[in-house]
Amino acid sequence: MEKGLFTKHISQQFNEELENVRQKVLTMGGLVEEQIEQALESLSTLDSDLSKEVIERDQKVNTYEVNIDEECTRILAKRQPAAGDLRLVVAIIKTITDLERVGDEAEKIARMANHIALSMDNSLPSKKQFGAVMNLGNHVKSMINQALDAFARLDVDAALRVAQMEKTADKEYDAITRQLITYMMEDPRSISPALDVLWSARSLERIGDHARNICEYVIYLVEGKDVRHVSLKEMQALASSSENADN
Repeated sequence: MEKGLFTKHISQQFNEELENVRQKVLTMGGLVEEQIEQALESLSTLDSDLSKEVIERDQKVNTYEVNIDEECTRILAKRQPAAGDLRLVVAIIKTITDLERVGDEAEKIARMANHIALSMDNSLPSKKQFGAVMNLGNHVKSMINQALDAFARLDVDAALRVAQMEKTADKEYDAITRQLITYMMEDPRSISPALDVLWSARSLERIGDHARNICEYVIYLVEGKDVRHVSLKEMQALASSSENADN
């Protein structure tokens, strides 16, 4: 861990417990990234077998959340951490909740892909619309990757950069929504598959929201400031004021 935020404890076992649980979060994050990647692939290829694999593997993500949460509960009860250590445990509990929800969104995308594949006909949305969804998918996948990297390095600047990326995700989702609504109005036969694509895009937009949440926990962890429910400009100002106070 960087920035000297956490001190070494008299108990080496406590150090190991904190590092172990932090590493498990990153492992869970890697699994979630893989879920997003394969969910997007199943949507682009309409591969039912791959969709089912993503759906079945969601339980593994859920198991990670439960196990990490139990470890955090034991640390709170046994070690009674304070200051930075307490913020770390709290941030981990919040982060794994968002990661589990990202896994749920990936599962939803896989279910939509499977549904489209099973009902495939000439009313499928165009390649252009699928392409727009893939662009959004690649964007939010990058957000999750960078958010986890910010968490691993305790990098507030990186967390702020990821938070800024949410605006692009929202704009891309709005554009996809308009395209698909127009498409459904022009051809009522397309309503069912177009809605599946729209729900997939909605899940991707939600993944972007969860990536921003994780970045907010990084700022809380490092700076000790709760930046939830504030604008990006306010978030940047809070982080900047903390840096100036340190200097």
